[in-house]
Amino acid sequence: MRILVTGGTGFTGAALVRRLLGEGHGVAVLDKQPGLALDELRTAGAEVTLGSITDRAALERCTRGAEVVMHLAAAFRETGAPDSLYRAVNVDGTRNVMEAALQAGARKVIYCSTQGVHGHIANPPGDENSPIAPEDYYQRTKYEGEEVVREYADRGVEFCILRPMAIYGPGDPGRFLLIFRHARKGRFLMFGSGETYYQPLYIDNLVDAFLLAMAPGAGAGEAYLIGDQEYWPIRTLVEKAGQALGVQVSIPTFPLWPLIVAGHLCEQACKPFGINPPIFPRRVDWFRQVRAFRIDKARRDLGYNPRIAIDEGLRRTAAWYRQNGFLR
Repeated sequence: MRILVTGGTGFTGAALVRRLLGEGHGVAVLDKQPGLALDELRTAGAEVTLGSITDRAALERCTRGAEVVMHLAAAFRETGAPDSLYRAVNVDGTRNVMEAALQAGARKVIYCSTQGVHGHIANPPGDENSPIAPEDYYQRTKYEGEEVVREYADRGVEFCILRPMAIYGPGDPGRFLLIFRHARKGRFLMFGSGETYYQPLYIDNLVDAFLLAMAPGAGAGEAYLIGDQEYWPIRTLVEKAGQALGVQVSIPTFPLWPLIVAGHLCEQACKPFGINPPIFPRRVDWFRQVRAFRIDKARRDLGYNPRIAIDEGLRRTAAWYRQNGFLR
């Protein structure tokens, strides 16, 4: 079938597009950035358009003939960006996607949200019934995007919402790369106890969930937390990253509150200049916010079963970083 993937040149989107192409689907991609995978995806047969979901005309062109729309495009960690950008992309842009899907006659939209809509989980593990408690503007607008998607159920567009955990794997440019870089040096500075729970999600496991949700009727009208089977104290994740590299990591601990203050001050100081701050509140949250969930609902309704466990996932990720010069 023909499938549109918004945000398809990013880390997660590119992995999804590769799998869809490998299964014989025709794939259209709309993304405002070329990413690292643009040439690769075009060579593999994807129809890639560089543009934004805020551009209704471009979106409508890409959606024509699409039976399924997988909506991953989002404003996330935009350096120096005003809150209005997050709303324009994550809320208004999602409305554009849903409208284009409706006009194109697409039978299903799969919306990629985030576990972050639940905020801090005080009594882990949480699940889909945990309170909606986003703690920053990105998370708030992603949940508002979910509400936009739900508006279209009565207009005949079937949808399924996925809320991924902390995505990692080969090609990951985010937090796990930072963990590996520090672990490689044999010393990781831990702020707080290091016992905060964190739930990873290996990229192939997430792609499995997208493909399962693509089936007619699968998870229709529902939201699903998608993660690996287990959650871990962040100290343990650092140790496991070191093991994947063959390094024993020393983890000295420090009080958390000075880092919280520094994160807010650094972000505010850098924002007027459009500088990417070396530390900011969302990064500090990793040390303090509990993110641990059950995935029973996705198992039951979608048949989701995470295949790649943490040790194998970290081993594959470490190997990719080394092969591509990220851990020199």
